[in-house]
Amino acid sequence: MYLRSGIFILGLFLLSCEENKSSTPKDEQAEDCSTGFSTSNILVNIDEEIYNDDESVLAFSKYSWSSDGTNRILTGNGIPSHEVGTFPNSNNPNRISEQDVSNSFTLCPSIVHESGLEIVGPAMAIAYALNSVKFDPATAGRCNDAGECSLAQGRGNWNIEALGHETFDFGDDMNHAHVQPSGAYHYHGMPELLIDFLGDNDGMTLIGWASDGFPVYARYGYSDDPEDSQSQLKALTPSYRLKLQPDENRPNTLTAILGGPNANDDLNEPIPMGAFTQDYEYVEGYGDLDQCNGRFGTTPEFPDGIYYYVVTDDFPFFTRCLKGDA
Repeated sequence: MYLRSGIFILGLFLLSCEENKSSTPKDEQAEDCSTGFSTSNILVNIDEEIYNDDESVLAFSKYSWSSDGTNRILTGNGIPSHEVGTFPNSNNPNRISEQDVSNSFTLCPSIVHESGLEIVGPAMAIAYALNSVKFDPATAGRCNDAGECSLAQGRGNWNIEALGHETFDFGDDMNHAHVQPSGAYHYHGMPELLIDFLGDNDGMTLIGWASDGFPVYARYGYSDDPEDSQSQLKALTPSYRLKLQPDENRPNTLTAILGGPNANDDLNEPIPMGAFTQDYEYVEGYGDLDQCNGRFGTTPEFPDGIYYYVVTDDFPFFTRCLKGDA
């Protein structure tokens, strides 16, 4: 199995990361980061090619992270490095295929949008996992006021969420991921088996980088004080909650699914709160994280502190906005 064969490779991967942290000469580090945070010595020497023999993949997961002194550079093929669900499936007819992943991220990220700049849609990936699989938390699913819904390229004011409800099924797997028509496997939420692959599902695990250069961690953070690395770890909670009352004209009944494998003319099923993005509201201080599902604090890779995004078990699951420039 690919997980067994990848143990030795993963060991080298982690070793190379540790060596990279301590051995990069100062004259090769990023330009002055006096107005932001420096990430120049963290995971900038990765070059992996791991065969994934999952029957829905049967391909090499290839990804490389390097640095030119100013930017973190990613190249990869978007093939997951871990087990996935069955694709195609009855709710997702697409097959995983290699992608041309090429992107760069500043090594000196800084906060320029205090309230976050909303990033929604296929124009730009909001973040990439270390294995070059992108995060794409929103969907193209929409409903109109009459409850007529489409799970892909729909029309209407109501944005369908991929996770957190059972009304609409996007065919996602155990990694809260599925496949776009282009063949791009992508995460909508917690990439469980990627966390296992990286070897630490009980501590703070750096699993990727947002497009503005800030790191992405999975689930956990320090509990008593974000800047106290000696405090207990806990699953961090978002500051979003379901609205007490639905918005005006929100459809309460699913009358039709238009197009796709589950097209139906007249379903007449209830649409509970939580099925739409608009069902949630941000309440500052309600949880541990801000409106972009992130916070300032200490992490194992950044003992002096940094702003970082967190993948959470509850809405919004992954940030929909960026604090820095992408």
